Amino acid sequence: MRLAETVTFGGAGLDRAAGLRGDPEAVAAHLCAGETRILPVWRGKPLFAGNAAGWLPPGHAVLAEAAEAPVLLGLEGGAARFAVDVSGWEPPAGEALAEGVFFDPTEQRHPALPGDHRFAELRGLMAELAAGDAELVATAKALLGWHRSHRFCSACGRPSAVIEAGWQRRCPDCGTRHFPRTDPVVIMLVTCGERTLLGRSPGWPEGMYSCLAGFMEPGETIEAAVRREVAEETGVRIGRVSYLASQPWPYPSSLMIGCLAEAESEAITLDPVELEAAVWIGREEAARVLAGDHPTIRRPRRGAIAGFLLTHWVADRLD
Repeated sequence: MRLAETVTFGGAGLDRAAGLRGDPEAVAAHLCAGETRILPVWRGKPLFAGNAAGWLPPGHAVLAEAAEAPVLLGLEGGAARFAVDVSGWEPPAGEALAEGVFFDPTEQRHPALPGDHRFAELRGLMAELAAGDAELVATAKALLGWHRSHRFCSACGRPSAVIEAGWQRRCPDCGTRHFPRTDPVVIMLVTCGERTLLGRSPGWPEGMYSCLAGFMEPGETIEAAVRREVAEETGVRIGRVSYLASQPWPYPSSLMIGCLAEAESEAITLDPVELEAAVWIGREEAARVLAGDHPTIRRPRRGAIAGFLLTHWVADRLD
């Protein structure tokens, strides 16, 4: 797909500076450099300034809230970009996280920052970010999230330590090294002629439908995962499968592998555990969904690969 890398988080050619990660002195020098910028992330929410990433200079008061050293994201125009977890900071009363919701709309403002700076859910702003910021913020959110959930060695259970400028953890007792994980997920634009298949998971907001998707299993090819997931969720048989585009999805650490799946059957038999509903819709109806004027199906959230694939299918731009 020629337009594959225009998807949100599709990349902007970030120099990830892997050669610097094993050089603590070089990393320390970059941390003190005047052109270096650091992105704080609070309990999974990056800092934003307006509709851009909220980069701060080294030594800023907000960064003092960090319990661990910043992680190196890479170089942008030769200047280092880092991210740091400041989850220890307690926001003012009334600015707590919204618990147990699909999307947290709350924003938290630090008193040491200007009024347009706030910690916010990336889902709500991802489509507004410039490509460079999007790649850096997605990397920061996924990497810091991995550190928060992998503090202990999976081999012996002892606390592990951050090494390689944040790109590994090592157990000081048994020496096992641990690397950030990415979970592959297939997401399918299922078509049958001029119609496509959308599904709705239990618990989703009213009117929300999407392309079918599911995690890949060990020993499985992408094609096999596509056929299995569609069959398990809807009973629809899939023939030809082709790759379209991919999207890093830091919620918390997935890679969405977008595929075109050509259906050999249309009859739907739902798995009620996985799906609450599934429907076939035509291109004209899909265009109404994308325009936000469909009576029962809401417009996809901007930035997600499901909407990206659906948009390009409606416009006949999947080549």
